[in-house]
Amino acid sequence: MNTHDMPLVEARDESKVRVLRLGAAPAHPLSRAMIRALHDQIREAATDHHVNAIVLDGPGHIFCAGHDLKEIARHRKDPDQGLDYLRALFTECGAMMLDLALCPKPTIAMVDGIATAGGLQLAASCDLIFASDSASFCLPGVKNGGFCTTPAVAVSRSLSRKQVMEMTLSGDAFDADWALAAGLVNRIYPSERLTAETLEFARTLATRHPKAIADGKKMLYRQLDLPLDQAYAEATEVMIGHFMDPVRIAQENSG
Repeated sequence: MNTHDMPLVEARDESKVRVLRLGAAPAHPLSRAMIRALHDQIREAATDHHVNAIVLDGPGHIFCAGHDLKEIARHRKDPDQGLDYLRALFTECGAMMLDLALCPKPTIAMVDGIATAGGLQLAASCDLIFASDSASFCLPGVKNGGFCTTPAVAVSRSLSRKQVMEMTLSGDAFDADWALAAGLVNRIYPSERLTAETLEFARTLATRHPKAIADGKKMLYRQLDLPLDQAYAEATEVMIGHFMDPVRIAQENSG
């Protein structure tokens, strides 16, 4: 199949796991069309009652290369030098990343190769990152006369200020071992085992009670920004809700 004929995003189900595979090989760039296609798939999976976990897969040596610089360059010929296009591009991208980060279902980025710029933003917006031992991570904006400002929003949620500042100021690529030690990724596997190990973990997640996962995940992220006393107060109410959930009560009574 010609790469131009490839679907931008392919969706397949593995039990109750929705795998979203990025097309437009080999770089899987975040063109406006790719952003819209991926956003549609994320929203659809988030509301599909047959899906309990989501895996993002950027196959090949590049998980995702970030924004489509060729597309951006073409809009420099617009009367406003591309301002309206850029505003729409980054607004749509931010909305997609936000929906991914706030998805009620567990999300895993499966990174085999490089995740760079907006591609790293995409991976970091997921709850978990499983990487191969050949994966690398990069925020290279400074090397192109800019700064990876919006990608750093997602990445800074996983790294310390010093670590994300090193990534953004250097523009260098960091390997999987560094990313694991820094807390950016959760697990590293040999490339040939990455898919199987990721899907096995995702299928396990998909067996958990969806409402408990959705409520607990939302509370976990929320409490990180709350004062300690308020965090405990709100988490307590969610915890009580877990125990009073009708599905849990029915399971306990049947046991």
